[in-house]
Amino acid sequence: MARLGRTGFLAVAVIFHLFYLYSIFDIYFVSPIVYGMRQYSVDAAAPAKRLFLVVGDGLRADKCFQKHTDPDDPSVSAHLAPFVRSRVLTAGTFGVSHTRVPTESRPGHVALIAGLYEDVSAVTTGWKMNPVGFDSVFNRSRHTWSWGSPDILPMFKHGASDQDRVDAYSYDEEMEDFTADATNLDIWVFDRVQELFESALTNSTLYDMLHQDKLVFFLHLLGLDTTGHSYRPYSPEYLRNIKVVDDGLERIHKLVNDFYKHDDQTAWVFTADHGMSDWGSHGDGHPDNTRTPLVAWGSGVRKPLPPPTNAPTGHEDGFSADWDLNAVRRVDVAQADVAALMAYLVGLEWPVHSVGELPLEYLDAEPVVKAEAAWTNAKQILEMYRVKEEVKKNTMIKYKPFAAFGEGSQSLESRFMQIRLLIDNHKYVESITKSQELIKLGLEGLRYLQTYDWLFLRTLVTLGYLGWIAFAFTTVIDLHVLHSKTEHSRTVTSTLFFSSVFVVLYSVLVMQRSNWTYYAYAFFPVAFWEEVFARRKGLSQGGKMLIKHLSGFSGVVGLILEAVVFLGVLEAMVWGYFRREVFTACFCFAAFWPMSYGSGFVRQNGLLVTGWAICCGLMSTFTLLPVLKQESENLILLGGGLMFGLGLLYIMFGERIGGGVQDWVSKSILGLQVGLIGLAMIVTQSSVRSLQAKQGLPLGNQVVGWSVLVLSITVPFLHGIRPQSYYFHRLVVIFLTFSPIFVVLTISYEGLFYVVFCLTLVAWVRLEHKIYLHSHHPTSTPMAGKTLADAASIAIDSTAGIDEWRSLTLADSRVALFFFFLIQIAFFGTGNIASVSSFSLDSVYRLIPVFSPFAMGALLILKLLIPFAVISANLGVLNRRIGVAPSALFMVVMAISDVLTLNFFYMVKDEGSWLDIGTTISHFFICGLLGVFVSALEFLSEVFVGGVSMDGGEDKKKVQ
Repeated sequence: MARLGRTGFLAVAVIFHLFYLYSIFDIYFVSPIVYGMRQYSVDAAAPAKRLFLVVGDGLRADKCFQKHTDPDDPSVSAHLAPFVRSRVLTAGTFGVSHTRVPTESRPGHVALIAGLYEDVSAVTTGWKMNPVGFDSVFNRSRHTWSWGSPDILPMFKHGASDQDRVDAYSYDEEMEDFTADATNLDIWVFDRVQELFESALTNSTLYDMLHQDKLVFFLHLLGLDTTGHSYRPYSPEYLRNIKVVDDGLERIHKLVNDFYKHDDQTAWVFTADHGMSDWGSHGDGHPDNTRTPLVAWGSGVRKPLPPPTNAPTGHEDGFSADWDLNAVRRVDVAQADVAALMAYLVGLEWPVHSVGELPLEYLDAEPVVKAEAAWTNAKQILEMYRVKEEVKKNTMIKYKPFAAFGEGSQSLESRFMQIRLLIDNHKYVESITKSQELIKLGLEGLRYLQTYDWLFLRTLVTLGYLGWIAFAFTTVIDLHVLHSKTEHSRTVTSTLFFSSVFVVLYSVLVMQRSNWTYYAYAFFPVAFWEEVFARRKGLSQGGKMLIKHLSGFSGVVGLILEAVVFLGVLEAMVWGYFRREVFTACFCFAAFWPMSYGSGFVRQNGLLVTGWAICCGLMSTFTLLPVLKQESENLILLGGGLMFGLGLLYIMFGERIGGGVQDWVSKSILGLQVGLIGLAMIVTQSSVRSLQAKQGLPLGNQVVGWSVLVLSITVPFLHGIRPQSYYFHRLVVIFLTFSPIFVVLTISYEGLFYVVFCLTLVAWVRLEHKIYLHSHHPTSTPMAGKTLADAASIAIDSTAGIDEWRSLTLADSRVALFFFFLIQIAFFGTGNIASVSSFSLDSVYRLIPVFSPFAMGALLILKLLIPFAVISANLGVLNRRIGVAPSALFMVVMAISDVLTLNFFYMVKDEGSWLDIGTTISHFFICGLLGVFVSALEFLSEVFVGGVSMDGGEDKKKVQ
């Protein structure tokens, strides 16, 4: 590899990290979908000719079954879903359907209708269209009619092998207005269903279709989800929506029974795709999000049974104690089991990708039918195992089979024969037990095949990350310590060795027909370690230069202790991702950090040290505040007021505060920026009050809100009319640029965080500069009538104008560590962004009241990125103030960031709740993307600080 300059290094960093970010999807989240399976169905008459699946999107199990204060009559406490409750008590079987990863609409519906838990990566492939051709109950039906959201229905229609088999009727996206009455969405669905059956009375073709068998009707009710997001699931609006759903379901139930003349050939399944947290969000694994109601009744479904004597009733968890349903047995299921239940009830082949286990306790069937159904279920799941194993056998040099499926009596064929014999000998209970055991083994076998390549791939990725860390540090030493004055030292032996490793690895990958990404995982570690080996002499020389000031045993011990502390802080950051209180402790320690430079330094910079300690104390409080926030008008206005006040102070006293030159043009533009903050406060207060009063978002507020957003970004360009080069002035302009956006998009204390974070960054930059002067110029002798700070600053300014920057020292690693720590605070200061539930849509409703996931997500991301723009500007200024090359500290950060990435790589989970899986994925992505993100921040800092002067223009002229 040729010697890389700054741009080449950043290019390699971006390419490497993007490839290695994808590695978790090749390791942990390989799609479970394969093709070529045989189809299976129960060899018995179907219990029902038709099935209705009704999904209350976002309905929590407890809210469905509990007693509540009637939102229409607060003096009454009652069950708000009396019809659903009557089905539980008199007509069918009920329980809790436990959802899996993640608790979102798309994967929830895929689990319900296809019996498939999509790998987490599939969630990112789009809301409306399904690019993966998985099988589903709809695909197996003779015909399916569906009504509901345009975000859900199309993926099942377009995913069907025959799209004419699935009819999808959706309302316009404009109806998904978070500020409107969302019950209209559910009423629309019920009305359309009624229209279908009424029109069939005059349409003979439709009438005949509706009297065929193997029909499925899907009612997707989005109102509860929309209402829960807007008003929370304990609100009168959400509870009233439950009543609307219950009334509509009762109306459709009567309509269908009348249409079919009570032929008892209809099965009903009522459930939800996910629940809803008390904060009006979902996505993680909190029980409020994962526990959804399941009520089945009608043809083929068992009538309610009393709880078994001397056995668990299903109500011992305390969660359902207040449901008043202790008189009937509760049967909980996994969400994917619902697909198997529906396929059985209406006589369809099981979806070939289903991993659901048929819940036999829901069936009203003879033991022999249950035994046959369980056996069929086992064959269907083991068929997936057979196909996947065959694929693995054909691609591995030496395949090691799953231990549970051995030879003889342990083979799959033998196990199936044993179950068949038990059924033929009327030993139904025993056969069911054997089938269920085989299903569990089959799922374990599928898991075994999913994780088969883990050891090999994780070893490659680990060597790759370690190689990158070593390569990055080697490059930093080469560019910024030795200034590219050493030559590479390659030998014939080393070249042959690393080339041989390449050949062996690639030969194995070719023979195993590996994915093309595997070749990249194998390429990087070999290339990095070969480059590190070639630069070993420069690495040794640079290391000696860095530690040349150390002397004796005490110096070595001190270096070791500093290295331990350095690594300890990095590991503390890892745990800070899980416990934000760790960041609080770090800030408390950082507050006392300047004292390590002696009492003389503290006395000389008393005001700055005090300000730093105060900023650290304030920052330490934010990581103790709750992640999930409620909208607070007072906190929004308080944050905006501080931004407004700081801007006003700078306009009035800027020359004295920072030494920057301000003429009337600059002050006018600054005044316009400050005015936008005031306008943002006014329109935000009006929008908050209007939305909280359930009056919707006035058009004028929406227009003004967007205008503030656009103007706050464009007005700062007016400073080009009369540019001011002083760094403090530039930082103030950047602070005021993003302040209106923060006011508009904040719901609680985030605006206060923004103010304190910016003040902390400025204090850090000034403090690091003073420490640099103290370390390099320990005396305070005036120079030619100038203070030490003036003289050093001017010297540094002149240094910044030439190509030769000073060499990095070990002390600069502390600066890089502080910068890296502040990046983490930008991520986690106002909440753990790795948790989906920490996002609140309350702020974006002020700009986009109609559901638009990508536009809303873009606004949330904009808000998250603002602190990084500010921190990049401050680091750019600091680079110039301490005389290091613009890329030097960024490159150090890119090297140390992967210490965290490697930690999180081994913490990634692919099983459990979304709280576990989603958080570990997000942590890995956050750290892995820092390599890409920091490189973007470097270029951004160059834009922000280009032409910046370290002294005020007029003051500098005076001293010169």
